[in-house]
Amino acid sequence: MVTQQTGLDTNSLMNNETHKSCLPSLQEQPQCLQGLLEPSPLMTIKVQEFHPEADVNTYPLLRLGIIIFIIFLCKNEYGNSGELRKENGDLRKENGDLRKENGDLRKENGELRKENEKFQMEIDQRRTQFRNGWQKASLYPDWRKEFFQAVNVILDPATAHAALVLSEGNKCVTCGEESQDLPKDPQRLNSLPCVLGHSVFTSGRWYWEVDVRDSGAWDLGICRSNAMRQGKICVKPENGFWAIRSYKDEYWVLTSPEMQLTLKEHPTRVCIFLDYEGGCISFYNMTDKSHIYTFSQGPFNVSLRPFFRLWLGYSKSLTICPVPDA
Repeated sequence: MVTQQTGLDTNSLMNNETHKSCLPSLQEQPQCLQGLLEPSPLMTIKVQEFHPEADVNTYPLLRLGIIIFIIFLCKNEYGNSGELRKENGDLRKENGDLRKENGDLRKENGELRKENEKFQMEIDQRRTQFRNGWQKASLYPDWRKEFFQAVNVILDPATAHAALVLSEGNKCVTCGEESQDLPKDPQRLNSLPCVLGHSVFTSGRWYWEVDVRDSGAWDLGICRSNAMRQGKICVKPENGFWAIRSYKDEYWVLTSPEMQLTLKEHPTRVCIFLDYEGGCISFYNMTDKSHIYTFSQGPFNVSLRPFFRLWLGYSKSLTICPVPDA
């Protein structure tokens, strides 16, 4: 019993010694860590060490310059922003003006469209009225052509006066410098410088145009196929001629007696309309589309031919216009 107790005491003593021997090492450990945990002294780097020539007083000035430069940039940016805002405002105003102008144009366009529709309705009404009574109407030669057929008139050399020269194709007649030596022909008009067209009309409604701009004096119209051609000829309806005349810038209708016409504009083209069954021969100034004169005498009962006359010493030429779409 005593021995066992003594052994225990011995072991306890050994353990105590061991603990005591370890204490110094544990106490030394905080001292070792203390060097790591304590803050290191601050290090200062002097600019002079890298730039010995730099002056310490230079850096405040440098900072001031940088600040001024930044202020300048901000101010410049602000100024540019102000200009942009002003320009943007001007553009908005201009855009508003353009929208207003566009609205005005749309309104004006709408009004013009209404006027055009109204005008077109009036034209359609007049066209309808014209179609219902075109025989009595003396206006709108182009509309009148809708009721007539264009004829390709060719001059007949066998009827041409000896002083007249026909072009190749017999579409133009000119006064020659002297009379030609032509064979005698009962069809030839020998007393007046006239020529007839090849076309012979016994029915229908026809029209043709003659270019008179190169002629100082002329007679244009229609005559009976059996009208007198030899000897003295007087161009008037009683003798089978229905014609108008231009002479020295005066215009006449060859009735009995002759009647002077007043034209607003000198014609460069004359259109002749023949309504055989209606007994009407009408003349139109195609330069200003105006009506010149109409012969009305009831239905014809004889064949008719186009009639052309030049005046020696005054006339140059007459040209038959080509047929549209021919």
